[in-house]
Amino acid sequence: MWNMFFEQAGQLRAEGEPFVLATVVACQRPTAAYPGAKALIRADGTLTGWVGGSCAQPTVMQEALKALADSKARLLRISPALQHSTVPQEGVYDFVMTCASQGALEIFIEPFLPRPELLVIGETPVAQALARFGALLDFTVCVSDPAATRERFPDADTLYAHLEAVRTRVNPRSYVVVATQGAYDEEALEAVIDTRAGYIGLVASGKRAATIFQYLRDKGIQSERLQRVKCPAGLQLGAVTPPEIGFSIMGEILQLRRSHVDQAAAAARAVTPAADMLPDTAAVMPDMEMVDPVCGMSVQVAGARYTSAYDGKTFIFCGAGCKARFDHEPERYAEGSRRGL
Repeated sequence: MWNMFFEQAGQLRAEGEPFVLATVVACQRPTAAYPGAKALIRADGTLTGWVGGSCAQPTVMQEALKALADSKARLLRISPALQHSTVPQEGVYDFVMTCASQGALEIFIEPFLPRPELLVIGETPVAQALARFGALLDFTVCVSDPAATRERFPDADTLYAHLEAVRTRVNPRSYVVVATQGAYDEEALEAVIDTRAGYIGLVASGKRAATIFQYLRDKGIQSERLQRVKCPAGLQLGAVTPPEIGFSIMGEILQLRRSHVDQAAAAARAVTPAADMLPDTAAVMPDMEMVDPVCGMSVQVAGARYTSAYDGKTFIFCGAGCKARFDHEPERYAEGSRRGL
């Protein structure tokens, strides 16, 4: 079993697919989990392994997906009563154990994300500097140029001779820099301009860039596509030499990358919606969670098994027990939900 588990983790890492490893680090009986128990959670919500039953799993799943969004590990403490500390502990999150067993668990959530990718087009001194800085910052570095050699780019993970290979590789985690500097700027930018790259930078003067952009307009490239291109690429640091220019570009890429992580973290901390969320609204937001009005547990809307309708609203429950209690006294729990109890 464990061999298959770690083989799957290794395969996902090799394929560049993000996932989370959840490990039980402590527990208090009664609980179905045990220290050292593990689960692997993929971005689509697929869970392989075991870290607890239906009381713990929704919380683990919820926090695993947040960890994939904000790239931060966290320790989950799930117990019958919230643990209050006089000093906030970074990365430690407390949740109430709502199941009748009243056991307790501590689970470490660790995201494994693909390395960001730097795609450099060109074999100029600036391109060489970019490859060095990209490797230093733990990017996967790919260089494309017919003249690119391992001697000139010892830090590159992959060398391509043709632009088409680069174009097919680009994804939202790719940061692309065209550093051909007059050799074949137009063709290089045209190859990546309509890809899903997270960043496209062009090393060129304003006058040269205007010529390149006009060429692309004449080729039918829309203006909004051209507006995606950062030119001149890099932070305005007064860079002059190729290493300085490469440093300024990687600084800009790092700044952009970290700002995206911060935005994802803010989104992951968003408030759980109220329990009177209508079904049609939930349908267009499949990652949404709602609070079980009986026990207070957060339950993912998509694929919810236990639901009840009352007073024109839909309520979602963690299990059959909470649903039965609600159906017996719906007015009591519906009113409590509206009050935020």
